[in-house]
Amino acid sequence: MSDHEAASGQRETAETIRVVIVDDHQIFRTGLRAELGPQLDVVGEAATVDEALEVIAATVPNVVLLDVHLPGGEGGGGAEVLRRIAALARSGQAPAGLEAVRFLALSVSDAADDVVSVIRAGARGYLTKASSGAEVTAAAQRVQGGDAVFSPRLAGFVLDAFGAGLGETAATDDELDRLSAREQEVMRMIARGYAYKEVAAELFLSVKTVETHVSNVLRKLQLSNRHELTAWALSRRLL
Repeated sequence: MSDHEAASGQRETAETIRVVIVDDHQIFRTGLRAELGPQLDVVGEAATVDEALEVIAATVPNVVLLDVHLPGGEGGGGAEVLRRIAALARSGQAPAGLEAVRFLALSVSDAADDVVSVIRAGARGYLTKASSGAEVTAAAQRVQGGDAVFSPRLAGFVLDAFGAGLGETAATDDELDRLSAREQEVMRMIARGYAYKEVAAELFLSVKTVETHVSNVLRKLQLSNRHELTAWALSRRLL
C-alpha cells in the first residue's frame, strides 16, 4: 500500500461514525442498516429499552438512531433510554465517553407529544421513517457534529413548540451568570423533563431544595413554568 493510500484509509477511519440502531422491528433495522452510507459503522442493535441500555453502554457509539416507541423498561420508550443513559453518564460509573453519545430519534410518528418527549429527554434531532438512508446518514453526521436536525415537515413545528428565539443566543452567557452552578444543574435536568424526585435523587438533594432552586431559576430568568424553561434552554442549545 502506498503512503497516499494509507493516509486516505486513515482519514476514512477517523471520519467513520459508530452507530447503534434501536428499533423493535428487526426488518426495519436490517433495511436501515443496508441503506446507510459507508460513513456510518453500525456497531450494535437493540429492540427494547433494556437491550438499548446494555448495547449503548457496551459499545459507546457516536450516535444512536433511536425509535420513540420501544417495549421494556418502565414504559418510557425512547425517552426512557435517553434519561437512563444520561443518569448513568453522571453516576461516575459509566464507560468513558458515554456522556458524549448523541441521539437521533427515528420514528413513524410525527405527533407533538412524541417529538417533545424525546427532545426534552436529550435527543439532538428527530426524523420520520419516511426519510431515505442518505438522509439518515447525513442527519447522523450533523448530529455528531453538534447540530440539531429535524425532518422538513417537523422543523416548523419544533420551532413553534419550543419557541426557539434564534436572535437571543448572544445574551445566553449573561443569563446563565444569573444562576449559581447548582441552579444551572437543576435547570438542565428540569428542562430535559426530569421530575423533582429524580433531580433530588441524582443531585443528592431534598425535593424541597430542588423546588426552591427551580423557583429561583424561573424568577431569575423571568419564566413562568417548566415548559417555558425547556423552550428557553433548547433555543440556546443548552440541552
